[in-house]
Amino acid sequence: MSYAATDPAPSTPTSAPVRVGIVDDHESVRLGLQAACENAGYEVLFAAATAQALVDGLAGRKCDVIVLDLSLGDGSLVTDNVHLVQSTGSAVLVHSIADRVASVREALAAGAAGVIPKSSPTTTVMAAVASVARGDVLNNLEWATAIDADRDFAKAQLGRRERDVLHLYASGLPLKMVAMQLGIAHSTAREYLDRIRVKYVEVGRPAPTKVDLLRRAVEDGILPGLDVTEADRGV
Repeated sequence: MSYAATDPAPSTPTSAPVRVGIVDDHESVRLGLQAACENAGYEVLFAAATAQALVDGLAGRKCDVIVLDLSLGDGSLVTDNVHLVQSTGSAVLVHSIADRVASVREALAAGAAGVIPKSSPTTTVMAAVASVARGDVLNNLEWATAIDADRDFAKAQLGRRERDVLHLYASGLPLKMVAMQLGIAHSTAREYLDRIRVKYVEVGRPAPTKVDLLRRAVEDGILPGLDVTEADRGV
């Protein structure tokens, strides 16, 4: 889903603030992002110069979004950093300079929800944070450029809730049980499933059956490798 570059809606007293983590090895950038997030009504749980330092600093706390710089001074790899911060249960928003298309592509392939350039206005960055916190994927110019630069990149860009639905459904649960586990209506779960199928059609990897969805989930790293023939019996 795309988002508009508008001021994010402030948190209301009845809603919990968006919880944010920040990874950037430039102190000035970390402080600037932290101030912008706090001004937008978000709660910054921790900010660090490396992905590992962030995970250690969170000490088990879960962010809604982790804003991650791609090029860190510790020599760490993009895929490793995305996977590491995702292991905390947080969505990942890439915050990087616009000309690092290969690194952006790698981050998206690893499961980042989107990318926002460091040159973007603060309001645009905060709107992106809010969008990713809702479980959306950012289909913006930077995302499209990274995809277009690599014709082999064909992952369906699923939002966090869509990945949750696919993970449970492709694992063998009936859709009714998927809805119950996620605390959503059966009709809502069906809508997510329909959107997942549409996204796979859009990238040329249709998944009309439950077994096809299992294959896509394994191919995209949403599920570990499984014997697909075993799933046939649960369709």
